[in-house]
Amino acid sequence: MVRLAGRRSTGRMAHDTPDQKPILIVGGTGKTGRRVADRLTARSLPVRIGSRSSEPPFDWEDHATWAPALHGVGSAYVTFYPDLAVPGSTDEIRAFTDLALRAGARRIVLLSGRGEEEAEACERILQASGADWTILRSTWFAQNFSESTFLEPVLSGEVALPVGDVREPFVDADDIADVAVAALTEDGHAGQLYELTGPRLLTFAEAVDEIAEAAGRKVRFVQISREEYAAALAAEGLPPEVTELVSYLFTTVLDGRNAHLADGVQRVLGRPPRDFADFARDAAAAGVWNG
Repeated sequence: MVRLAGRRSTGRMAHDTPDQKPILIVGGTGKTGRRVADRLTARSLPVRIGSRSSEPPFDWEDHATWAPALHGVGSAYVTFYPDLAVPGSTDEIRAFTDLALRAGARRIVLLSGRGEEEAEACERILQASGADWTILRSTWFAQNFSESTFLEPVLSGEVALPVGDVREPFVDADDIADVAVAALTEDGHAGQLYELTGPRLLTFAEAVDEIAEAAGRKVRFVQISREEYAAALAAEGLPPEVTELVSYLFTTVLDGRNAHLADGVQRVLGRPPRDFADFARDAAAAGVWNG
């Protein structure tokens, strides 16, 4: 982990002015991007959503969409699809960063992955670019259980994954969004790398147990092999590159290298990160696991 001096969210606002240039949210309809956009919009800051369905659209696979999306923006929050861990991500991040700087977007906040070699290579590209960069190196999202990847398995009553007793400090996507907004709107975050985790280490089995208790329903965790998991993903029609990526994240990244806490949320926001139990309670109260 890179340890750098941080700033609390009580720092001076840098950008809340009437002539504020738009802030591009690449991945603005995703878990963190949507939350970042909502927070900025609530503060009456101009936001431009970068997604395939936005106007103008942004598509990582179509470089022709990049310049129109970047035109006139002053800063950007960047999430890469499908993941910075995939081969070729470094070339894309380098090309995007170069174009963003030429377009006048000086402040770039990158959502990165913890313990991923390709992600760290992308971080180094941004760090050497001359941008006013901030890197948010995140662990697994708690919201993976409530909004996407693991929602259907939770609803089915069985979460089967190729992971054992490795502990992970699941982080709340709302904390990531709060940190990103601070980095985009306050002075003092340029040149900082923040590792974002929750306050507690949990195995996936323990996380599923907490969800079951909060939701008041039976949900069990089952450990399966990487081969069984890959076959299940393929049976769902996922392309081989996605299956390979998910298998990599479960068997390589989840090898214990991330089984420790970090203080990024505390350093930026001046408060502890949200606990997984709070996430589970709120998600259950919202009815996401009612089926």
